[in-house]
Amino acid sequence: MSKRFGYLFADEMEYKPFRELALKNGGAEVPDAPLPLVRYDVDGAEIFAVQSGIGKVNAAFAATYLVLEKKVDALLSAGLSGAISHLRKGDVIAGETYVECDFDLRVFDYPLGKKTDGTYVHHAGAELLNAASALPGMHTGALGTGDFFLTDPETKAFYKEEFGLRAFDMETAAIAAVADKLATPFLSVRKISDDADDGALESYTAMNELAEEDLSRILLNIVEKLI
Repeated sequence: MSKRFGYLFADEMEYKPFRELALKNGGAEVPDAPLPLVRYDVDGAEIFAVQSGIGKVNAAFAATYLVLEKKVDALLSAGLSGAISHLRKGDVIAGETYVECDFDLRVFDYPLGKKTDGTYVHHAGAELLNAASALPGMHTGALGTGDFFLTDPETKAFYKEEFGLRAFDMETAAIAAVADKLATPFLSVRKISDDADDGALESYTAMNELAEEDLSRILLNIVEKLI
């Protein structure tokens, strides 16, 4: 029986390369889905790839849909991120851990990022992370998420110190939270587009408009190692 994998891409230009790759090789659009969705079969695996939309709510909805409606066995996300520490533009990192940096109940004496049920740091699925780590040039480390595009050097420095982050994006920790609640392995792979500083917007936009295929290929390589 084929394993089912759910792929999540936030925006149109991140989703476009995988959609085109899938349609070119026998995949098909999924009708009547609440989000742009394509199905692609490879030997031993059935893949559902979705354009979730940007941000934590959109990402969480898409992840929930893939697990509950499409019955995927694992979730993988890919997209662009801002570098926080020891990464350069063009580097690719697989997240070992994920935290919602902007979840803030410090007024009630909770550490930044920690929820009332004790949820705090989410961990990547071990098999997914091992498969990604074996790919040439892959970095690993902690990823942080917030519902804003990070361009402030002071906030960047604070998150580096507070959470030990290596990169920051707007979706991954939300997907990880859903994955944990639904007992589904998860991994995020991010390509560094900018330095999460006052030049981030221009740098991110330039890379995003390229709509490169490399992250789609990486997700497929990870799946191939697992089937």
